[in-house]
Amino acid sequence: YFSGPKVRWLLDNVDGAREKAEAGDLVFGNMDTWCMWNLTGGVDGGLHITDVTNASRTMLMDLNTLAWDEEIAQIMGVPMSMLPEIRSSSEVYGEVKTGGLTGIPLAGILGDQQAATFGQTCFSPGEAKNTYGTGNFMLINTGTELVQSKSGLLTTVGYKIGDNDPIYCLEGSIAITGALVQWLRDNLKLIKAAPEVEELARSVEDNGGLYIVPAFSGLFAPYWKSNARGVFAGLTRYVNAGHIARATLEATAFQSREIVEAMATDSGVTLDSLKVDGGMVQNDLLMQFQADLLGVPVIRPQVAETTALGAAYAAGLATGLWNSEEDLRENWQEGKRWEPKMDADKRDEYYKYWKKAVTRTFDWFDAAE
Repeated sequence: YFSGPKVRWLLDNVDGAREKAEAGDLVFGNMDTWCMWNLTGGVDGGLHITDVTNASRTMLMDLNTLAWDEEIAQIMGVPMSMLPEIRSSSEVYGEVKTGGLTGIPLAGILGDQQAATFGQTCFSPGEAKNTYGTGNFMLINTGTELVQSKSGLLTTVGYKIGDNDPIYCLEGSIAITGALVQWLRDNLKLIKAAPEVEELARSVEDNGGLYIVPAFSGLFAPYWKSNARGVFAGLTRYVNAGHIARATLEATAFQSREIVEAMATDSGVTLDSLKVDGGMVQNDLLMQFQADLLGVPVIRPQVAETTALGAAYAAGLATGLWNSEEDLRENWQEGKRWEPKMDADKRDEYYKYWKKAVTRTFDWFDAAE
């Protein structure tokens, strides 16, 4: 996830790498840097740059100054000469020097989840998006304030447009969401294809008292317990395949609510809606339950590929295709909205048993194991 320690490992374990790095003959970058380097000429004068969002995922950048931290780099054993120049997320960096796109300006760089946040036009403090994929990634805009989380979230740069001040975000990552549906398909053989989970889940009225906590490789935010393991809680003979399918979907919504609560605790901002994207947002049952569980509208955009859209928005701002963030808001279009329908007492009852189930996963292994 963070690339700085990986560089250290390479320098320590690849023959000759440390010597080349110390001599200034070895450079490093995340995937964005590699793409930019090659698109702008590679060894024949390619740009060795990154943006603030990708730089923030190295563990080597100071989030306050947006510059490489020499002390951290020294502690980690990564020579400063290896590091790319840090630029904003939206500016004209150069032109494509090779292939069919020669001459096209390169003008937007954003990390994956930050690009999705930008593509969802979450430009104001308190606006948030949740990406539903193999895992889930939720980001909330905290404005120009760098909020240090006390609730197990990650503080990151959200984006920086040209010479403007950087915008920060809090991020909550969930390890297993869509992957639980895959597990249902591949390991339990309850469905043949992932989309079938919704039909199976609709065959029952509720979860039948079953809660599935998919701590397959531990719990991510907000717990960060690597020695947790998954549980089925509340099993009775009444439970059938439909209940298992429904509890599988609900696990994603429950975990997402935990992130929302952590964000509210850290930022002091209460969500009034949640924008969503990713493969699982085509599941109407899940999205309705998510709205019910949060008590706020859940909104899916017309353009589902919000990561690519965010990068395009950043490039369009830099090249004058759009003039302001307000232009981007007007370009963004709502695709579908789910309004909460569940009453508060029922919502709280569901969530109470989820929290109870989560505690059953804790410390399955001792720390020493």
